[in-house]
Amino acid sequence: MPKRNQSGAGIRGRRTRLPGILGDVSISAVCAGFIAVAVSYAGPMLVIIQAAERAGLDSAQTASWVWAVSVGSGIVGLVLSLFTRQPVVVAWSVPGSALLLTVLGDYEFSEAIGAYIVAGLLGLVLSLTGLFGRLLAAVPRPILAAVLAGVLLPFVLNVTQAVLVSPLVAGGLVVAYFAGRRLFPKYAVPTALVVGVVLSMVAGHAQSPELSLALTTPLFTVPTFSIQAIMGISVPLLIVTMAGQNGPGLVMMRTSGYAPNDRLLLSGTCVASVLFAPFGSHAINLAAITAGICCGREAHEDPARRYIAGAAGGLFFIGFGLFSDTILDLFAAVPGELITAMAGVALLGALQGSLLDMLDAGRHGPSAIEAAIVTLIVTASGIAPLGIVSPFWGVLAGAAVYLVMTVARGRGGNPGSGRRDAGKVGAASDGRS
Repeated sequence: MPKRNQSGAGIRGRRTRLPGILGDVSISAVCAGFIAVAVSYAGPMLVIIQAAERAGLDSAQTASWVWAVSVGSGIVGLVLSLFTRQPVVVAWSVPGSALLLTVLGDYEFSEAIGAYIVAGLLGLVLSLTGLFGRLLAAVPRPILAAVLAGVLLPFVLNVTQAVLVSPLVAGGLVVAYFAGRRLFPKYAVPTALVVGVVLSMVAGHAQSPELSLALTTPLFTVPTFSIQAIMGISVPLLIVTMAGQNGPGLVMMRTSGYAPNDRLLLSGTCVASVLFAPFGSHAINLAAITAGICCGREAHEDPARRYIAGAAGGLFFIGFGLFSDTILDLFAAVPGELITAMAGVALLGALQGSLLDMLDAGRHGPSAIEAAIVTLIVTASGIAPLGIVSPFWGVLAGAAVYLVMTVARGRGGNPGSGRRDAGKVGAASDGRS
């Protein structure tokens, strides 16, 4: 059979597969999509619930908000993954949710809906013109890789705390993951998930939720528009979503060996943001953290078949959104240490790839690596001055350091030493998956 079309894909052995999409379906990819959705519900969804409570929204409005972000994210992720044959993971804006914790209660809910629509339209303009993609392309690759590493690093580090709190469940999950990597790499993540669930049940950490299967009914809110809400919600929501989610999301895909069409992907998410805003959705965008689960080798050894993970995640989002009340009760019964450990091990491969890219200076010279280290530190710190999340400040700090260093060294200093250093780093990264 011919060679698959992404880096790291070798010539596949002779075996019969079903044609088309069905032939590309794999257990590992479907599990990766499920885990990505589970991680999205286990943590970021709680921010939405807290924001709704602080703003005084009733249970029907809150359920509609969850329905809108889930179904909207699922439809866009499913369609774009199948259309592009790339693992496009779409979710709601986590930093946007955090922003709303502090500002949503200051406005009428209809004004907030109007502000969501304005933010989506502004994002659509940036996407269609390609301006955001050009700005991202102007930043040296090591700096962008460092942003991604800084976003992923805290999630991987959290595994150690989870193991200390629950050595049987989290520790057993981690052991199962590495045993799986040694014995059957394609199924390491699903194996770890199954082992973690079984151990949590044996240890009595999993609760028995009282579930009632009922479709969630979305509520349509007629938007109203005010300058105050646009300035207080639309502008900061646009900034944190584009800088904190869409930027790292595109970097994740590029680091994983894909060439995402930024205009298509970002325009699709922005259109969905506008359409689902009247039902409560604040912002739909490319996922950053969970994208690493679907773009990495754990989803499938063949990068050309990982799009199934994105499509599966979209289907799970739609299904979970339709029964959002039931699913939230179900995930509340799962111990937090299991979710934390699962997210950490599933993101190990993505973290490894981003760190290797961060240290590959390429044509940029050693100054890029110095700037990338600064970017990593700032991004991983989690700072959020002015309500803008750390990935934005990480890129800003790294770009500033790079400009200062290149000017001071005359565009990277001694060109020969820059090439030698880059060669050493590049040699060290040979053979990575």
